[in-house]
Amino acid sequence: MQTPVIAPSILSADFTRLGADLQACQTAGADWIHVDVMDGHFVPNMTIGPLVLEACRRATPLPLDVHLMIEKPEQMLETFAKAGAARLTVHVETCPHLHRTIQQIRALGVKPGVTLNPSTPAVLLKEIIHMVDLVLVMTVNPGFGGQNFIAEMLPKITEIRAMLDSSNPAAWLEVDGGISESTIALIRAAGADAFVAGNAVFKHPGGIAAGIKALRRVIS
Repeated sequence: MQTPVIAPSILSADFTRLGADLQACQTAGADWIHVDVMDGHFVPNMTIGPLVLEACRRATPLPLDVHLMIEKPEQMLETFAKAGAARLTVHVETCPHLHRTIQQIRALGVKPGVTLNPSTPAVLLKEIIHMVDLVLVMTVNPGFGGQNFIAEMLPKITEIRAMLDSSNPAAWLEVDGGISESTIALIRAAGADAFVAGNAVFKHPGGIAAGIKALRRVIS
């Protein structure tokens, strides 16, 4: 496990002041910025595209951690790489040729990640886990922010932690969904070292800095 990383998810940000919110995250000590890209097909929602990612790149030097919740992501890899992604994470469920997709991401000079929906078993990572820089475990069903954490995912996080420790210990184990002050310690204990937080940061009653500080305090 690595030093824990906080990655605020702009899905919960105020898009009328996105640049200011990103700068507030940076000032407050966020490590990455998480960008959820949804196409309305793989998940029942649509969010942002490469133009917004380019704007994020101009607004902050923090690494942009881009999660592609889209069908046929291989067709958009180069576009998002050029827009400023530091990491591109694709779903096992959308990539029938996952080895090739991971190789394409790395060839673009971007760090590849792979993710699993809650109902997808960890065993599907077996053949490719040694190839990635990040594994993302979804602890809600993707598509919307503000959902409750699915506690049944804790054993899955622990299982993937063991897989990484044996074959790819340098890779990050990231978790996304329902992360808050009340869940983050459990997720950390299960083996995660990167934490995507939306409402816990951007909707915190004390503001962005208070939200990040509260999460950091629990896992430190």
